[in-house]
Amino acid sequence: MTNEPGTRLPEGKVPQLRVMPMPADANVHGDVFGGWIMAQVDIAGSLPAVRRANGRVATIAVNSFLFKQPVFVGDLLSFYAEIVKVGNTSITVYVEVFAERNRLQAETVKVTEATLTYVATGEDRRPRPLPAVASV
Repeated sequence: MTNEPGTRLPEGKVPQLRVMPMPADANVHGDVFGGWIMAQVDIAGSLPAVRRANGRVATIAVNSFLFKQPVFVGDLLSFYAEIVKVGNTSITVYVEVFAERNRLQAETVKVTEATLTYVATGEDRRPRPLPAVASV
């Protein structure tokens, strides 16, 4: 579980979500539950999917999920998400999570990466075609 030295937050990108896990999100040793991280990744990934779908989406697949480093109570997590594939009704999103630790020492580590697929749904919660992208 090593991390590349000098890891930094991605330059020129805005995080979809920033959050700090609290003691209720961790076990007795202060390690944050993987399920809590997965839920936050799902929220972060859904944000660009909702914008692209111009409405409701549902998570239909977690294509990959890799925990690279542990997450601790007090880490400031930044979730970066970008659309990597668009189908007729589906949107695949890649999410990277970085933790800023020991902020006085400015230590940043990549803790998680995942790829999730969402499907655009209508009010009836059934798949619907994605709207066309407006050309500029």
